[in-house]
Amino acid sequence: MMHTLFADSFATLGRLDNVTLVMVFHPQYLESFLKTQHYLLQMDGPLPLHYRHYIGIMAAARHQCSYLVNLHVNGFLHVGGDPKWLNGLENAPQKLQNLGELNKMLAHRPWLITKEHIEQLLKTEENSWSLAELIHAVVLLTQYHSLASFTFGCGISPEIDCEGGHTFRPPSVSNYCICDITNGYHGVDEIHASPTGSIPSTESVCEVEALMEKMKQLQECRDEEEASQEEMATRFEREKRESMFVCSSEDEESAPTRDVSRHFEDTSYGYKDFSRHGMHVPTFRVQDYSWEDHGYSLVNRLYPDVGQLLDEKFHIAYNLTYNTMAMHKDVDTSMLRRAIWNYIHCMFGIRYDDYDYGEINQLLDRSFKVYIKTVVCTPEKTTKRMYDSFWRQFEHSEKVHVNLLLVEARMQAELLYALRAITRYMT
Repeated sequence: MMHTLFADSFATLGRLDNVTLVMVFHPQYLESFLKTQHYLLQMDGPLPLHYRHYIGIMAAARHQCSYLVNLHVNGFLHVGGDPKWLNGLENAPQKLQNLGELNKMLAHRPWLITKEHIEQLLKTEENSWSLAELIHAVVLLTQYHSLASFTFGCGISPEIDCEGGHTFRPPSVSNYCICDITNGYHGVDEIHASPTGSIPSTESVCEVEALMEKMKQLQECRDEEEASQEEMATRFEREKRESMFVCSSEDEESAPTRDVSRHFEDTSYGYKDFSRHGMHVPTFRVQDYSWEDHGYSLVNRLYPDVGQLLDEKFHIAYNLTYNTMAMHKDVDTSMLRRAIWNYIHCMFGIRYDDYDYGEINQLLDRSFKVYIKTVVCTPEKTTKRMYDSFWRQFEHSEKVHVNLLLVEARMQAELLYALRAITRYMT
């Protein structure tokens, strides 16, 4: 299985990139991911090949992810893209420049997207987008915003033959790469089995036990009584409000380098919590517009087969389990996976009526929430310290699994806002 996946990845990219080497911890997911990537970048579709890579560059640049930007600069040139476009977004065709506004909102504040934004792209006199082209572009933008989250969340560094790539680098706070581990380099701090690089402490072992105990108690409470709809709505609002006060302790502003920032406009525009500055964003209720009932069919209708591929990728990430937690086997982890997924959607203002948001505070501690929010909202600020400080007794493969959940939940949240706006424009 692994050999085939590596061969497929090599055939697609002409190289084995570090993203693949990290994702291979979870072969079932990797297979789905590679299939989707291949379809979006290389198979028949509404957009020409060089546009696809250029949109990948625009999306990755929003999060200052030079790793992905460079990957797609190479892809862009390989399929005959005009090198002049790479001097900056203002050198690209107006049609691509027009996508800049949607790119920045999707990446940082998707809840602000309205049907008017969609109309501007579809109805301009010249350089207008067709609906099918726009769906292709939206899927690419959300895919690469999310992939930037994965790249920073797992500390992925460039390959050895790229600028900044390395075979050996002493561990530091901001630079870590799980692919060093998958490549067999176990660094000074990797000698012990514990992901934090120390002998398992009683404290971190207790952390796992405590988490399992909480899951058991929540299951028992669930069986005994169900909260009222009003109470559930209140708990959602409380969690949404609290999520705004979770912020990275290492919250210094980092100015993007010219190398990356030339690929997008308005470099000062970034993530802002939706209720700051007195702005109220209405809750996005999943029963009014969901991926399963609405988004999936819209994508599949306008860009055949992509809805199917994305749906499979979401399902695999959400349902993936080996029934293990750190050193424990035969554990039902569904409650924990759902809490992580729903917490991310909650940060985006998306609510599931049938979920008790009180469970999130029970299952996700503060250091874990800081990691989740940073990776999902401002991935470029993720540090090794954050990665090490959550779930200290868990395997690297389990932390990569967490990152897959973050990536797919984020992508789906962005897509829901964009597709809802497209639907409203169409009706």
